[in-house]
Amino acid sequence: MRRSLSERYEEAMKQMETFLGMLIPFLGTTLGAACVFFMKKSLGDLVQRALAGFAAGVMVAASIWSLLLPAIEQSEGMGKLSFLPAFIGFWVGVLFLLLLDHLIPHLHVGSNQAEGPKSRLGRTTMMVLAVTLHNIPEGMAVGVMYAGFLAGNAQITAASALVLSLGIAIQNFPEGAIISMPLRAEGESKGKAFFGGVLSGVVEPIGAVLTLLAAQLVIPALPYLLSFAAGAMLYVVVEELIPEMSQGKHSNLGTVFFAVGFSVMMTLDVALG
Repeated sequence: MRRSLSERYEEAMKQMETFLGMLIPFLGTTLGAACVFFMKKSLGDLVQRALAGFAAGVMVAASIWSLLLPAIEQSEGMGKLSFLPAFIGFWVGVLFLLLLDHLIPHLHVGSNQAEGPKSRLGRTTMMVLAVTLHNIPEGMAVGVMYAGFLAGNAQITAASALVLSLGIAIQNFPEGAIISMPLRAEGESKGKAFFGGVLSGVVEPIGAVLTLLAAQLVIPALPYLLSFAAGAMLYVVVEELIPEMSQGKHSNLGTVFFAVGFSVMMTLDVALG
């Protein structure tokens, strides 16, 4: 049966919304990385802590309201076992990031000791890889949300998918600065430092597209994929961002900005999603 013109227009608009929505987080990273052109000095320790805390707060709130709760709601038909898909997907996501953490050599900002297998890669390359690892679950989260939107899932609307995308873009802005500014401080030119920041974010739209394609093939597995992305994101928060916001002399700044990021994302999700 041939679809009407209005149906084809509606489908085209949904696809356009999806395409633009998946690019928004990458735009946030790019704008953040561009700070290297306007800021003369490297980021201070307190600023880095505040930015890491803010990013952590956004990711925790997004994992709960945008990913885990919808995963549980979509499994309500399982009765008392409705938590099971979220539980399984969450743990698979955590273990997946743990595996990548051990397989890919990387160096966290502010650290002098590389993680993962021994490698001859330079410090700057491993710093970019560390942020790239961080961005993989964020891209997956956006991809699986838009997969649910395209599939007509009742719990996932265009607004809720866009809110998650905007929330990740907001916390990607400081992340872009967190990687480009230290690269500049390591001796890279402003252009190379900017490129390094942008490169670390390229994995997000790629991960979003791959997850979108995979999710459309296995729509019944959507609750598992939503919670998978949540588990991967929370792994990044605990393994990378919380240590970053707690480095050096004791300060409550990271904790305060964690609360700010959490409340911003929670408000966006509940009010607009």
